[in-house]
Amino acid sequence: MFTVKLKKGREKSVINRHPWIFSGALQNNDMPSPTPGATVEVLDSHNQVIGTGAWSPESMIQVRMWSFDPQEKIDKEFFRNRITRALQLRDTLGMMHPDGACRIIAGESDGLPGLTVDFYAGFLVCQFQSCGVEAQKSLIIEVLNEILKPEGIYERSDTSARKKEMLEDSIGLLYGSEPPEHIIINDKDLKFKVDVRTGHKTGYYLDQRDNRYALSDACKGREVLNCFSYTGAFSAWAMNAGAAKVTDIDSSENALSIAAENYTLNGFAPERYEQICGDVFTELRKFRDSRRTFDIIVLDPPKFADTKGKVNKAARAYKDINMLAMKLLRENGRLFTFSCSGAISAELFQKIAADAAVDAKRDVKIVRRLFQAPDHPVALNYPESLYLKGLECVVC
Repeated sequence: MFTVKLKKGREKSVINRHPWIFSGALQNNDMPSPTPGATVEVLDSHNQVIGTGAWSPESMIQVRMWSFDPQEKIDKEFFRNRITRALQLRDTLGMMHPDGACRIIAGESDGLPGLTVDFYAGFLVCQFQSCGVEAQKSLIIEVLNEILKPEGIYERSDTSARKKEMLEDSIGLLYGSEPPEHIIINDKDLKFKVDVRTGHKTGYYLDQRDNRYALSDACKGREVLNCFSYTGAFSAWAMNAGAAKVTDIDSSENALSIAAENYTLNGFAPERYEQICGDVFTELRKFRDSRRTFDIIVLDPPKFADTKGKVNKAARAYKDINMLAMKLLRENGRLFTFSCSGAISAELFQKIAADAAVDAKRDVKIVRRLFQAPDHPVALNYPESLYLKGLECVVC
């Protein structure tokens, strides 16, 4: 097995069990480089083995730790143990329903760096986002099949993270039957169509599950604006809770079409919702200029900043849409605002919202902080796993 050695003074994060080792923390090695995805032993500056990881020569994160136990072998039994442990967690959370949907592997938080696996009513959708899990793909698929016996396993490895590893996109069937054009999942009282082939992420925003429930608590008799509405999950929960009217804004006609199908699937009449295909920033300004207002606004934009270098530009965009939303809310209206940008901290996001309130000339109070659903756990040794930040605010 190849070995890599940490520089003196750069061992602390690994000793504290953080799973990433950046290239600048490693000593130069005159030995031949291992192949991408190969398992390497990690040595401290005194040549003591402190664990094993996967090698990624082209990434800034050059090693992703598999194990902090030098004696643990990275073999089929290793993957079986990690996957079983992840499944047991979701089971104890009461999230493993045969006709439901759930994230069953959340990368580093489940001890499998770079691997995402979502369950959709009998089908699995996988994303292999690092060299390590790419090299172990066939073994991982074998274990998933043996444990879960899914109808099919479909790959959606088409993420920006994969490009940073110098890996080509990979999409298609890995095992079993092709998923249907739309998989229908049950989410408590509601049903949703999921497009796992071309939809956002793996087809559905599983991480917003509990936040949709939180929204429904405030919706009875209210007029709701859902920005970046995608296939309408927030809107469906608002109507299910008795919202008087819901307005969706999304730039994708296809997403709005699926949203309308979801509303029909759940028995919501067309007069209960309105759909606008357009740019959210533009449409919010139109509402402002026409003095149209709402009781509740949901802002769930795509990732504005995937690196620290994009934080300032992203902060301006977040401030702009939050300021506009605050201006559009009626007295004591509710704002549900989110950021899924990992580079935007919870503290920074709150400051952005505060600055937006000043510019909007509104008094705004946080009544609840919102985070990703529990099937997207946050590992204490890996704080980066807390990526979804949300605020439920009352706007006076």
